[in-house]
This record gives sequence, structure tokens and C-alpha cells, in this order.
Amino acid sequence: MRLLATWHDSLSGEGITDGESFNLDFHSVPYYGEDPVIERHYVSMRSRRQPSVLAFLAQDWSSRTFCYSNADLRKGDESEEVFQFVKFWKKQHGKLPSELVFDSKLTTYPALARLDKMGIQFITLRRRDKSLLKVIAALPKSAWRTIELDNVTRRFRTPRIYETSVNLAGRPLRQFFIQDLGHEEPTILLTNQQHITPKRLITRYAQRMLIENSISDSVRFFHMDALSSSVGMKVDFDMALLVIASGLYRILARQMRGYSDAQARQVFRDLVDMPATITTTPEKVNVRFHRRAHLPIIIASGILKTKIRVPWWNNATLTFSS
Repeated sequence: MRLLATWHDSLSGEGITDGESFNLDFHSVPYYGEDPVIERHYVSMRSRRQPSVLAFLAQDWSSRTFCYSNADLRKGDESEEVFQFVKFWKKQHGKLPSELVFDSKLTTYPALARLDKMGIQFITLRRRDKSLLKVIAALPKSAWRTIELDNVTRRFRTPRIYETSVNLAGRPLRQFFIQDLGHEEPTILLTNQQHITPKRLITRYAQRMLIENSISDSVRFFHMDALSSSVGMKVDFDMALLVIASGLYRILARQMRGYSDAQARQVFRDLVDMPATITTTPEKVNVRFHRRAHLPIIIASGILKTKIRVPWWNNATLTFSS
């Protein structure tokens, strides 16, 4: 946590953690060793429960940057982890996160009530049970209204919705039944945001997929699922390094024209994994990039004008040229 806190301090002024809205999710890092002493969790990529380390991740929605992780979790701690993130953010930034978006398995209804009492806005799903499905099936066609989602590049842009109020754990929440979103079963959306339009709520929840895409990218590029160990503290530290590495790639990508939304593996392939000639002297290390298709993008970013004094090189200066 101290490492992540220092990382947040160093990000001041970078504009990649504005604290307005976050995507939250769990990820199970599988363990394949013999005689595991860790708990079993559901691993979605394997569609089964197996020995694994459960990690919690928070992603800044606007910059798509991981900003928090915790793999020091035990069974029974899951529903409380959202409050550990809230506590961390409040301590580091002096304010509560404005909006949290997560799926139905992240926490419990009493926890939703606590978030509401704290004044934290959230968007989540409600689990479909038989009684709710009966209620939805009994609604007449006239009760539904059709809306059109804006700025959504998807096939199902005109879902049918039915809005109602529901009291969960003593707190009044808005509840939406949603049909025609591409799923066989209706989607049930819950929120404590009383004045936001259904369009905005549904569109924002659909964008929660950003964190799932980022987790998938991290599995393939940062080899997140290869971090597994029977020692939970090691995985926890590896996850913190993942947060920092993903943030560094986002900072680099935002400096390069056309790459602000690129995934880390594309940034690496086009802009990092480049041939260069390195010349060293006691006072300076120069990296001269060879001519390559993407070199003009790097030149245009102005990064080649940067001079960096590196403490562990006896304060030698790192320079770039083309």
C-alpha cells in the first residue's frame, strides 16, 4: 500500500487519475503448483474453481489506468474490499471517489447501502432470481419504453427499459429492467443516482467492459496470470508492480499522437520495441533510434528532447536522438 501511495504521489499533474469514475473488478490469478496452501476461487478463463489468488483491481475510467490493486484477500473479505479502496483513495487524494461501477458479485446489498450513506454514487447489476424474472415476465408491453443509446458502437442500441424504485437494506434505489441488450435474460441495473438519465446509466455501465479488456490485455502482455505463487504477499507485490507498469504505458501512450487509447502491447510493439544504437560515456548514455515506420510519431512527441539524470548511473545523463 505504501508503494501504491507513493506512485499516486508521483502521478500528480499527469492527469490520469481524476477520481471521477472507477471500474472495479476481481481477478483470480491461477496457481498450478503442487500441494497448494491457498484458497480455491472461480477462474473465469478456465470456467472452473481451482487454487488461485484473488486480486481486486480499480481502474480510472477516463484514462483506462489501473490505480489500485490488492491481492491480500481471503474468502469472506470480498464485499469489504470496495471500502478499502475508498479508504485508500480518500487518504491519498483527500476526497471520496465520485462514482463506482461494478458487477453484481463484487459486494452485497448492505454494502451498497453503506456506499449510499457515504454519498458515493454507484452503478451495478442485480442478480436475477426466479421471483424477479416472474415480475419482469408479468409486465405488459405498454409498460416498456424504448430508448436509443448515443455514442455506442454496438448492434443493440435500442433497448427497452422499465424503471421502478426498490428498497434494499433500508435504502431507496433506482432499478431498471432492460431488454434487447443482446442477452437472452433481461439485465437488472441498480443505482443510487436519482437524476441521471437511463441513457447515461446504461452507456456508462456498458463501458465497465473497459476493465475486463484491460485485465485481458494484462494477462497477455504483462503476463498477469504468470505471477502466481503460493505466497500471497508476492502476488500482492506483483500486482502493485502491474499497476505501476500499466500507468507508465498509459503516460507514454498519451504523449504519442493516435495512441491515447491503445493497449499496452500495441504501444510496446510500435513505440518501445525499436532498434537503436546505445553509446555510453561516464557522463552520458545516448540512445539513437534507427529509422523505422513509427519513428516520426516519437519525434513529433518531443520525447527525444528529454534529458534525464539517472541516480543509479552515478548521475549520468540519458539522452535520445534519431
